[in-house]
Amino acid sequence: MKKLGFGLMRLPLTDPNVDSSVDVELLKKMVDVFLERGFTYFDTAYMYCGGQSEIAIKEALVDRYPRDSFTLTTKLPPFALKVPEDVPRIFEDQLRKTGAGFFDYYWLHAMGPGSKPTFDRLDCWNFIKEKKAQGLVKHIGFSYHGDADLLDQILTEHPEVEYVQIQLNYLDWESASVQSHACYDVISKHGKKVIVMEPVKGGTLSKVPAELEEQMKSREPDMSPSSWAIRFAATQENVMVVLSGMSNLEQMLDNTGYMEDFKPLTEEEQDLMIRAADIINKNIDIACTACSYCTEGCPSNIAIPKYFALYNAARHTPAGDEQEQYEALAREFGKPADCIRCGQCERKCPQHLPIRQYLQNVAKFF
Repeated sequence: MKKLGFGLMRLPLTDPNVDSSVDVELLKKMVDVFLERGFTYFDTAYMYCGGQSEIAIKEALVDRYPRDSFTLTTKLPPFALKVPEDVPRIFEDQLRKTGAGFFDYYWLHAMGPGSKPTFDRLDCWNFIKEKKAQGLVKHIGFSYHGDADLLDQILTEHPEVEYVQIQLNYLDWESASVQSHACYDVISKHGKKVIVMEPVKGGTLSKVPAELEEQMKSREPDMSPSSWAIRFAATQENVMVVLSGMSNLEQMLDNTGYMEDFKPLTEEEQDLMIRAADIINKNIDIACTACSYCTEGCPSNIAIPKYFALYNAARHTPAGDEQEQYEALAREFGKPADCIRCGQCERKCPQHLPIRQYLQNVAKFF
């Protein structure tokens, strides 16, 4: 398997303000390029793109290609699980929506201190083992957002897990909160393979400070900043595949171009990336990856990631029109000041951000 996977969370949209408005015709072209260049791994989830990602990939991929020509993975969402009956209901719904017949990989989604009790209470561990025994799932694992100690505990309790999907990028490699390096080491210690999500940290690493981009260009003139981030993740020995959420054809052509004949970074280049994290962190106030988990069900309909992106841009790389963009968002969505502080966004946030406080900061700034 080539080391690049197509992450289906940030798909092309016909309306940039509506996450569910997937541009299926453009997605078909992107799927064609991906497969033509020898890549096969597709990663979706029940809640991606407002619940439309699994449906879109059926039309763009499953209905158009032989089942043995691609690998498809999806996930069981803790946010939608209330009673035991929800577990098989959602799984059957995913089989119907994707039309895949079976899943090559099936994850417990967003495992962490907040979701583990739900998976334990509803016996989801035995459920995914049963689906594997039935042939409806080929491999089982979980995507993870938590610290290394809890990860070690989970893998000790559940040796049946085959793979773990973690957030891994050079910005979070030595992060005290995300703990990419420490989590990678725990997974490797348990003899499991690593699947990488957020290698570009929600696009943060696709636009780096000028001084860093100059260093990159001096070494590899034709390589984009995104390529450095994805290749950093793919270079780690125990990584099986790196997911990239590609939302246009240009990103697809760029990523598949340099990953078609992947060459790992040298030790010197990896060291450069680690040092680069210090430069980038100085230019980020809110480390949001724009996954949009926080916006689902927000009672005030606040476009949280969009406001955070504007705030970061206005404070560090102002183009002059951030206030205008803010006001346009506020006409279509709730304002940051409309937050009622219910806290459900923070319970869903994979980055464990203090969203309510950040929304106050954004409201005050604008």
